[in-house]
Amino acid sequence: MKSLVMQGNGCTAFDENGEIVYRIDNYDNKHRNEVYLMDLRGKLLFSLFEKKMSVFPSWNGYQSNDIGAKKPIFQVRKSCRINLGNKDCSYKVTMGSDSNCYRLEGLNGKSSSLAFRIRDNNGGVVAEAKRKQSSSGVVFGDDVLTLVVEPHVDHSFIMALVTVYGLIRHQI
Repeated sequence: MKSLVMQGNGCTAFDENGEIVYRIDNYDNKHRNEVYLMDLRGKLLFSLFEKKMSVFPSWNGYQSNDIGAKKPIFQVRKSCRINLGNKDCSYKVTMGSDSNCYRLEGLNGKSSSLAFRIRDNNGGVVAEAKRKQSSSGVVFGDDVLTLVVEPHVDHSFIMALVTVYGLIRHQI
């Protein structure tokens, strides 16, 4: 979760070979309500904007070529259910219409951890992020994650959701 840019806040995603795949930065230390997901060459893939006008803030995601569009590609909103004193919070990801959505769910109820999974509208897991462990079982810091993504899913879209989740959890 460290930025490659000295003046920015963000993080870098590496593949299994240690090569940079994605960069996430906001280029402004004071505000984290506008964040950019780029590939390793700096090509803009997604622009992420926090929308604070509602009771629960939400995040809108625009693809690089649709930044001026009025309607985002996706929107992430908090979704809480209260069951007999248990408060289960997750985040609903809406894409175009409510029929095509995803859900971001924390793992093991750990409020301080960035570990989570992304489920599709059928409840299937399409991606899961956990703290990274070495082959000998040593757990790395909170800012080092392993992300497993199903092959049929757009990996840059999943990284945009990972970024939004990190922003929601104040980890980025």
